[in-house]
Amino acid sequence: MKRVKIASIFEKPEIGKEILVKGWVRSFRSNRFIQLTDGSTINTLQAVVEFENFDEQILKKITTASAVSLLGTLVESQGSGQAFELQVKELEIIGEANPDDVQKTVMQPKKHSLDYLREQAHLRFRTNTFGAVFRIRHAVSFAIHSFFNDRGFFYLHTPIITGSDAEGAGEMFRVTNLDPQNPPLNEDGTVNYKEDFFGKAVNLTVSGQLEAELAALALGQVYTFGPTFRAENSNTSRHLAEFWMIEPEVAFNDLNDNMNLTEEFLKHICKYVLDNCKDDLKFLHDRDAQEQSQKPQNERNELGLIERLEFVVNNDFKRMTYTEAIEVLRNSNHYKKKKFQYEVEWGTDLQSEHERYLVEKEYKCPVILTDYPAAFKAFYMRQNDDGKTVAAMDVLFPGIGEIVGGSQREERLDVLKKKCADFNIHEEELWWYMDTRKFGSVPHAGFGLGFERMVMFVTGMTNIRDVIPFPRTPQNAEF
Repeated sequence: MKRVKIASIFEKPEIGKEILVKGWVRSFRSNRFIQLTDGSTINTLQAVVEFENFDEQILKKITTASAVSLLGTLVESQGSGQAFELQVKELEIIGEANPDDVQKTVMQPKKHSLDYLREQAHLRFRTNTFGAVFRIRHAVSFAIHSFFNDRGFFYLHTPIITGSDAEGAGEMFRVTNLDPQNPPLNEDGTVNYKEDFFGKAVNLTVSGQLEAELAALALGQVYTFGPTFRAENSNTSRHLAEFWMIEPEVAFNDLNDNMNLTEEFLKHICKYVLDNCKDDLKFLHDRDAQEQSQKPQNERNELGLIERLEFVVNNDFKRMTYTEAIEVLRNSNHYKKKKFQYEVEWGTDLQSEHERYLVEKEYKCPVILTDYPAAFKAFYMRQNDDGKTVAAMDVLFPGIGEIVGGSQREERLDVLKKKCADFNIHEEELWWYMDTRKFGSVPHAGFGLGFERMVMFVTGMTNIRDVIPFPRTPQNAEF
């Protein structure tokens, strides 16, 4: 008989039908009631084992975390808590689990801290919280691909190994096969990377944007969705050394087109999760509400998890310039009463507290800020006519602040050359990027969304380590 997934049983329970299920035991009560999970849904199936119909020695081997195969009939439940249950006729233990070993892991039936769960990342998938998180992570990934596919974008795989630093931050992982104990040296004592595998110094990429621009100037509209790496020695709840990025690039788009695409994109993701992840979302919503209730009043999110997603879907995004935002913040009672921890001043980047104030207090909708000072934005962003700002944009969300950054790209070769000089970037290192501005250069724009940042938003998880299966952080490359 073909195995049936528990998710499909809950979607369409067929009372009276004989079915075969396989999964892991969440609990076994009174030597009679098995709560079974197979990972397809957060819901567990209650299976009833009549003690007298089975060998006592077999039943003793059914413990939390053991894997079993159950054949039986789906019937209406006689007890409370579930509408139906499986009346078991045949039982097979596929994989045993030693109760003593279970007690040493995250699978013991009690609440565990997220820190403890991270120490057993190989097992935390079995918990309700992480089962829900990673099912939703899949849904977000699918929503992203379907959004771009339905709009005629082409999925582009950009290099993981690169000789360029798209962000100009310099915090990159070096890739080499030189002998670390005895590398070839130049006369001045520096490492001679001409002897390395690629004949030059190369790194793990921090972004696929520059390569995506090249493709967009031929294919029209493309997007990347791949791993990126940053050697930033940071242990905050928002940083990873290895993470995933989505970066669309569109030829003939200006900043306004870019904002329209971004707003549509983010609404699509949130709506897809609301429509297709109801059970997992409800569980995480309740979990988030419990977490928020334990915080001081002034640190709580004003909106619940589901309300935050609806907040994005149901509201038009407010659009304003960075300069206008500075004026609003400085004229606010919050600023006048000195409630901001960081100063608000034109020419400095906004902090999360400023961004959240604009979204949650001032406008009560997502906000897109544009036209930032050129001094703290990347070299590839298009210079505005005022000579001081660039055609950049950041999208601000409730509870998190900035979630997307993007810009119209600098398509004018002469301006791009000057910006490279201003940023101390050697043209010869990016000759291929500059070259595209010589052959039918056109206005074009794009943005970047940190995938894990988005998953954090839609799951309510507050630490980025909890939305990626195996986090890579300073001093941590376990599993």
